[in-house]
Amino acid sequence: YDLVAMMSLSAGLITGLVPPDRAFHGFSDPVVVVVAAALVVSAGIERSGVVERLMRPLSSLRSPDAVIGTLAALVMLLSAFMKNIGALAIFIPLALRLSKANNIPASQMLMPLSFASLVGGLMTLIGTSPNIIVSRVRADLTGTPYTMFEFAPVGMGVCLCAILFLTFAWRILPRDRQGTGAAGDRFRIEDYLAEVRILPQSPLIGATVVDLEQLFSGGAVTVAAIVRDHGHRYVPGGHWEFSEGDILVLEGDAMAVKPLLDSAGLAITGGGGQAADGAEMAVMEAVVMPNSLLVGTTAVQNAMRRRYGISILAIRRAGRHMIERLRQTEFQAGDVLVVEGSGDALPGTLSQLGCLPLASRNMRLTSRSSAVVPILLVLGAMALVAFGVLPVAPAFFLAAVMMVLSRSLPLRDAYEAIHWPIIVLLGGLIPISDAMRSTGASELMAGWLALATVQVPVPVALGLVLLASMLLAPFLHHAATVLLMGPVAAAMAAKLGLAMDPFLMAVAVGAACDFLTPIGHQCNTLVMGVGGYRFGDYWRLGLPLSLIVLVVGTGLILVVWPVHG
Repeated sequence: YDLVAMMSLSAGLITGLVPPDRAFHGFSDPVVVVVAAALVVSAGIERSGVVERLMRPLSSLRSPDAVIGTLAALVMLLSAFMKNIGALAIFIPLALRLSKANNIPASQMLMPLSFASLVGGLMTLIGTSPNIIVSRVRADLTGTPYTMFEFAPVGMGVCLCAILFLTFAWRILPRDRQGTGAAGDRFRIEDYLAEVRILPQSPLIGATVVDLEQLFSGGAVTVAAIVRDHGHRYVPGGHWEFSEGDILVLEGDAMAVKPLLDSAGLAITGGGGQAADGAEMAVMEAVVMPNSLLVGTTAVQNAMRRRYGISILAIRRAGRHMIERLRQTEFQAGDVLVVEGSGDALPGTLSQLGCLPLASRNMRLTSRSSAVVPILLVLGAMALVAFGVLPVAPAFFLAAVMMVLSRSLPLRDAYEAIHWPIIVLLGGLIPISDAMRSTGASELMAGWLALATVQVPVPVALGLVLLASMLLAPFLHHAATVLLMGPVAAAMAAKLGLAMDPFLMAVAVGAACDFLTPIGHQCNTLVMGVGGYRFGDYWRLGLPLSLIVLVVGTGLILVVWPVHG
């Protein structure tokens, strides 16, 4: 998305659509400051540990409906005040523990939480970037932005309907997706990719691929590839015989690989057993976050063992059969990794790399007073905005600075908390959005839409705007959707002789609610690997929820924001 934004800005400069003196004003726009500051503030809340303290009583929940409904409600509430992917990441380890304790498949628990995090952001100005951007569009058109809680009436109504739906509708999700779920003594994922070497005394020497898959593993493990002849990779047939030193790329249940190592004389490549400083080695599962340093790189490029002291033992990617060597596999958001490293340092190292540990939580020992500081800073910033003392950008900029000065968030973590691709995207597309409005392009598009909807009832026209925003979001990014649709929707309202606020609200709601794909929002990508979802699984729960948001959202907008007057 960020590269597309830069290409769009370049095209605007070349064609003269964007004046050279306005090409980079997007990076100084208040909406960019608000988004960056909100990311830093939410990282401070996440790091404080106060949420983990509040979650402890949830361990006693036993009813599946109560577990999923309560977790979804809490994720919604937290998403209203911090970035939704951060709120979701906080609850994933607890969700997996409750999944195991209550025998609820992870595939039926995690997607509802992801969707809850998206809907929760609708309740406040800072809850999601579409709200922030649509407020900026309104300020440009009328001189007055939306206030902190003007989104709340519509957002809370949509959230209430969504939570009622998710509390019971999780049953329509598949139970047979083998994600990091409840069965077994530890978290596990089916169809991991692991790399092993045949040892000198292995009984596999001279045996065939069929022998390993049927006799030694009982069909639980398959040989995806063999590496031999100075690093050449082959996809073997069933008759291929093994030789000493062969490296096998195995695919299968992670729990089936361990006994195979002992019975077949194999060793995990890259694994150790003890850290260089003598510390005990630990094995942990972690999911690659969308903003991870690993995305788009390989283990070799990152020199992970030399730089970070960890080894990649296995990898799982939902929806794809992989035969690449682990060291040559490019990491993607949502990949679930089995890593080995020093037990004490491993959680911190994974967090540094932008990976979310699943088997345990990276808990920090903080005093109660220091844990409260980030909450007070957020409440203070919201109060400054709510009472009109400061605009949103300065208020949350001050809160972000105070997060660092109060040592609630190290400066390095503050920089890492900012998702720079979204900053680049906003900086590149804001001049394009402004140029569309100043050149009349938005008016032209709005004229077409107004002509198409002039004969339909107002609720239908409003619903079509919400639906269009919802459908564009997976392909344009939700922020880009608002920058494109916001001015168009406002101009369309003017041509129809209606108030612009209902149409701007429809754009914000639609752009924030992508429930149909795993790629349209980072939260959906994050749970794809952990829950073992396939692309089509998102439609099962996402389509009815999208219809609920469309109907309820349109109705509430019409009630809260009258279209006349």
